[in-house]
Amino acid sequence: MTREVVINSSYFVVAFLFILGLKGMSSPVTARRGITWAGAGMVLATLVTFAWPGMGNYGLMIIALILGGGISWWSGRVVRMTDMPQMVALFNGMGGGSAAAIAAIELARGETHGTAVTVLAALGALIGSTAFSGSCIAFAKLQGILRKTMHLPGQNAVNVILAVLTIISAIHAIVSGTAAGLAVFFGFALLLGVIITIPIGGADMPVVISLLNALTGLAVGFEGYVLNNPAMMIAGVVVGAAGSLLTRLMAKAMNRPLFNVLFKPITGEVRAGGAGITGTMKEISALDAAAMLRYARKVIIVPGYGMAVGQAQHKIREMTELLEEVGVEVKFAIHPVAGRMPGHMNVLLAEADVPYEKIFDLEEINEEFSQTDVTLVIGANDVVNPAARTDKSSPIYGMPILNADRAQNVIVIKRGKGAGYSGTENPLFYAENARMLYGNAQTVVGELIKDLKELMS
Repeated sequence: MTREVVINSSYFVVAFLFILGLKGMSSPVTARRGITWAGAGMVLATLVTFAWPGMGNYGLMIIALILGGGISWWSGRVVRMTDMPQMVALFNGMGGGSAAAIAAIELARGETHGTAVTVLAALGALIGSTAFSGSCIAFAKLQGILRKTMHLPGQNAVNVILAVLTIISAIHAIVSGTAAGLAVFFGFALLLGVIITIPIGGADMPVVISLLNALTGLAVGFEGYVLNNPAMMIAGVVVGAAGSLLTRLMAKAMNRPLFNVLFKPITGEVRAGGAGITGTMKEISALDAAAMLRYARKVIIVPGYGMAVGQAQHKIREMTELLEEVGVEVKFAIHPVAGRMPGHMNVLLAEADVPYEKIFDLEEINEEFSQTDVTLVIGANDVVNPAARTDKSSPIYGMPILNADRAQNVIVIKRGKGAGYSGTENPLFYAENARMLYGNAQTVVGELIKDLKELMS
């Protein structure tokens, strides 16, 4: 069996493992298995690279694998699940940056690849650089390094002008073949990612992360074609296609076209007042809230970013078990864009061993809120905001929401009285059937558990 047959056969197995892994990740039940299959495919693809004809620099390759693998293993071990969105953004940026680096080397060599291949190399460089710098900005926002959303005067015009300049500089770099031309091109491409991402607020971040992931996949796929490497082509196409589909689903879940996410972002600036909001916020004690939960027949828990910040998922599972011991039916309602990345809440609940069969998405559970005794909202805001149905001036108007306000009683655990990431006041908090329970989610749920135990004794 020739080396070429072994390599091509291995890449066929890699493709199968990638697709099998992606299929497994489509369900929480099989997600771990899917990650294992996809990881095995990546290991095989990496090992096959050492057998590539004409390959050299094995020492540098091994050093890179040790450094990259070691950093990834260490960070995967120490990074908390609540910090996973920024880790995903950072790792995604590394993929885009790697594709851009490959393109830079190929373009700098000045070899004749043919017009089509050269154009793909330049596209990969443009997309990879934009995804890299955009992901770095997303990481900085999620990590709290960039706390304010910055919006340039004439932002959309700046975006268009910068994009045009980037394309012109790419053409010039290819024609001139100079290092200075390439440097200008990559400078514009990196700046484009920064300028496009920096105005986008936290409310749109799940869509942005998914979009940047798709862009990274496309860049990798293009560079795979340039290098004639099937593994890179397959990985790039799979990631690009999956990321594009997920981006579309996320945008649909917010009822916001992707164009609006990029060019009419929700900045998070707090709007004065709110259309049609009447009444006052009514506070409740932990003991009274525990009593409402203890004597309810059905409770729906709506987790949000506040649960992630408070790392309250384990306490919530403990509270759920206590309620079920006394016959209370407990379910979890997850909005597709809750948290700061797709599936953020599902990941946290899975970490706490909340059974999958208790977790429902918006379409599955929305009709049940009207037959629910108590809805417990934990750190969520925009995804339960009724203004999305009625306030046409609201930035989230038209977004499908969880119908938490239609429950008989609503208890909202919240750190303070501030608005959500969209900057919109929530009429739910002022409703007659709603009560506010202020404090850190983990601390408050711990108090609920203590009071529930006393009521059950």
